[in-house]
Amino acid sequence: MNDRKREGPFSLDMDFDEAVRRLAQTDPKEITPNASSIKSLASKSGSKEITPQGELDLGIEIERDIGGIGMGVLGDGTPYLNQRGLAVLCGVQNAHIGTISSQWNEAPPKPRITAIKAILEKAGFYARKAHIEIMHKGVVHYCYPAEVCLAVLEYYAFDAGQNVQEQARDNFRLLAGSKLRELIYSQLGYDPTGKFQDKFRKWHERIELNYQSAPRGFFNVFNEAHTIIYEMLQAGADIGEKTVVDISIGQHWSKFWDANRLAEKYGARTKYPHRYPADHPQAQSNPQESWCYPLAALGEYREWLQSEYIEGGKFRHYLDGKVKKGDLPPSMAQLALDAIEQKLLPGG
Repeated sequence: MNDRKREGPFSLDMDFDEAVRRLAQTDPKEITPNASSIKSLASKSGSKEITPQGELDLGIEIERDIGGIGMGVLGDGTPYLNQRGLAVLCGVQNAHIGTISSQWNEAPPKPRITAIKAILEKAGFYARKAHIEIMHKGVVHYCYPAEVCLAVLEYYAFDAGQNVQEQARDNFRLLAGSKLRELIYSQLGYDPTGKFQDKFRKWHERIELNYQSAPRGFFNVFNEAHTIIYEMLQAGADIGEKTVVDISIGQHWSKFWDANRLAEKYGARTKYPHRYPADHPQAQSNPQESWCYPLAALGEYREWLQSEYIEGGKFRHYLDGKVKKGDLPPSMAQLALDAIEQKLLPGG
């Protein structure tokens, strides 16, 4: 880990290992004890047993590879690691995890399977299979629910005899309890509460109020910020009254316009009435006068947006500020940043 001082547990530029260490310093949420089966805590779908292949077509909601750790969330909100990711976490070969799965229901049970199931039972969980097989994008995915991952991790940390792995012990100490579950949610930008399910509503309301506001021959920053806003929404960000990225873009573009005397080149800018939805505190001063710019300057604006606002670090600085204020989870900010830089920078 580098020695730079950071505010809060996360930063946009940390890798997976550092995210693990930072998460270990946060207060965990308790996993419900005494469950008879592994359950999802995602309130959007209620608690459900993780069901073996063929009994329920769950599907994969979101997946990503973070520093070699493959992870995702199933359609019912269950967080998981893939086989290779769990192997990396435990410090063992991928084949060892595959063997655990293949021997899960053998009779008589192998000693390590008995040990892992005992760890699960002690934690209040039961799994009929070690993993769930999901067909996703034409490929079978082997998904190991977070609680199963923790049981396997604990086994290799303390109970595997001569096969105990120091890496497994270190990771278990960091990820015990509900912290692995929280880490997966955080790294994927997934909201298990379902709070932001209708994530496009507020943005659509602003579009309806403002899409024809600028006079003919002019453009406004809000309408030109749609790519960035869309990618932030796709990353899971709550685009509403607290996260209004077009204000940041507009302020920086306005300063650039004045500093470079662009009115002399393209003509004078003018004001137009911009309105916010009724549930935004900004709506109390509706309509707000905002700048719009001659269409002749649109090409220069788009070049500035790419080279100055995104590549120049202004967008990253905006997201960092939102993370520090608690308005945006760090994983969502990183996903948005990755998507925008990939799409708008040269070679993306």
